[in-house]
Amino acid sequence: MRILIVGAGATGIAVGVRLTHHGRDVTYLVRAGRREALQRYGAVLTAPEGRYTHDAATIVNSELTAQFDLIIVAVKAGAIATVVEEIAPAVGPETIILPFLNGMRHIDLLHARYPGHVAGGLIKIVASLDDQGGAVQMTSLAEVTIGSLDSKPLPSWVQSALAVPGLSVAESADVQQDLWEKWAFISAAGVVTCLFDNTVGHIREAGGLPHIESAISEAELVVTAAVHGPREAAHAQSVAILTEPGSAFTSSLFRDLSAGNTTEAEHILGDFARRARNLSVSTPLLDLALIRIRAAELSRVAAAD
Repeated sequence: MRILIVGAGATGIAVGVRLTHHGRDVTYLVRAGRREALQRYGAVLTAPEGRYTHDAATIVNSELTAQFDLIIVAVKAGAIATVVEEIAPAVGPETIILPFLNGMRHIDLLHARYPGHVAGGLIKIVASLDDQGGAVQMTSLAEVTIGSLDSKPLPSWVQSALAVPGLSVAESADVQQDLWEKWAFISAAGVVTCLFDNTVGHIREAGGLPHIESAISEAELVVTAAVHGPREAAHAQSVAILTEPGSAFTSSLFRDLSAGNTTEAEHILGDFARRARNLSVSTPLLDLALIRIRAAELSRVAAAD
């Protein structure tokens, strides 16, 4: 079983090290600079229960000629259009492509290029990269959900390949529903924290609770119009996380924006807004958040010139 992990960010390394540690054959498709760091330091995961270091098998796009059984796509959204074409030599007749990105646009792109090969995938993990490019997993949470996107079930070997200690894997009977529910949550979280430029706890304390609830409602109206209305458990989880008094929670969009990094706003919020318009759903808070983020990114680009 040959596994190709596309991207060696925090998620890719955290998953790859777990798999390698338990005997899986893992290769990372990376850029030249990232390959140099992995060759120098290895693939390193610092987790709550300990530290793991393994040699990293790496490959750059010009060397990619062999086919792989499983391709895990774990890149930032901005790279997905390029990745869709770059992985072509690795896709064989039975290859399964499992993306771990938020939103839905990446699935549309991958499915258009590789029909019948793309599975639905979500991962819940809190991790970041350290100064040497190792993954630091901050909590024990490491849950993967996979599932078929059509009527054909996933081969059983996919779950078996991923199910290793430290990585909980479940197969969903309706992974599309799971993906839409997560998209609604991260959209609402991005709108709230980016629009009000703060943590959930501070926003609530400042009187923002009605606006938080409106952002959740907006997002859920969109997914409901897309015939994937959130189940009660998903709704309750969104409300609990985004309205918790004193919470230090912020979205990844907000953290990237605050750090002056390129964000995934267009992939997560921009595509969400586009689908909302197509479904005739009004999203005033989402639209305001997008303007705020786009203006900040224009300022960042102008400052860099």
